[in-house]
Amino acid sequence: MDLGSLRKRIDGIDKKIIQLLNIRAKTALDISRTKSKSGKNAYSPDRERQVLEKLSLINKGPLSAAALEAIYREIMSCSLSLGKPLRIAYLGPQATFTHLAALKRFGSQVEYIACNSITDVFLEVERGNADYGVVPIENSIEGAVSHTLDMLVDSDLKICSQTILDVAHHLLANCQKEKIKRVYSISQVFGQCRIWLHENMPGVEKIEVSSTTRAAQIAAKEKYSACIASSLAAKVYKLRVLASDIEDSPHNATRFLIIGKSDVPPTGHDRTSVMFSIKDKVGALHDMLLPFKKYHINLTKIESRPSKKKAWEYYFFIDLDGHKDNPRVKRALSELENKCAFLKILGSYPLGE
Repeated sequence: MDLGSLRKRIDGIDKKIIQLLNIRAKTALDISRTKSKSGKNAYSPDRERQVLEKLSLINKGPLSAAALEAIYREIMSCSLSLGKPLRIAYLGPQATFTHLAALKRFGSQVEYIACNSITDVFLEVERGNADYGVVPIENSIEGAVSHTLDMLVDSDLKICSQTILDVAHHLLANCQKEKIKRVYSISQVFGQCRIWLHENMPGVEKIEVSSTTRAAQIAAKEKYSACIASSLAAKVYKLRVLASDIEDSPHNATRFLIIGKSDVPPTGHDRTSVMFSIKDKVGALHDMLLPFKKYHINLTKIESRPSKKKAWEYYFFIDLDGHKDNPRVKRALSELENKCAFLKILGSYPLGE
């Protein structure tokens, strides 16, 4: 078949795709209106995960599963924007890694609210100014984000979803690499690029700022200055990428939580996050973990934080496989509650990735 015929075939396929996309959008709008009448949220992480899993099963290629998910993320983002505009608060400013995580989860068609701090993200959702918030919870190299853990202690918001972002750091500037006198970024990023900086930029001053975006803003204006930030920051602030993927570990990823006001129904492939405090006695933490062993529940994470209410008193955060409404999980948490001083279920949500 000649090139002209192939292009004519593409035109015909595109016409059908547009017709089907609009039929899908109208159906999604009907669903949104039905949800609104019954008081349900427009965004359903459980349903979203089911749709993406079904697409993966029926996909025969040549499109990869990741490519298909990216396409449908935007389709679903468009659908969400047709009803009541969905507002997403995130740790800003624009072009931070949290912004990238929010775009990965919700697409480009919803409304975004950049916040100055993790506390502000929680407040925007609690006050109803945003429907959901996106906050970092842990990095594969640097560990837990303590500020997010501390906010989860007192907030009534629920964890309703998560997303994992592969983190790539780039050296950005508008001058030659040899002329750079100072590099701006945040402390965590400097820690993740320690070896590369030592080998490639010895003697160059490293200055910590509030965010990678702030670093990019400064580097864009200040002579002989550079920053370590995302590729999106390079586009937004018109900086050149002098070196790509300069993180020391190729397995650098950050996990982000999506927080909201509602619980999420089980999908069959879920994670539950809880926090608890223990009574001051020998073997207390060991006793807390016994119910999970008894009911064969896998713990994927355990983290401790000072309570800030009493010296040497700690809160423990755990992630476990299963939904809080699963009978085995429910029994284990009930036994845990009887043993500990305080228990709080932070949310059950689709594991997804």
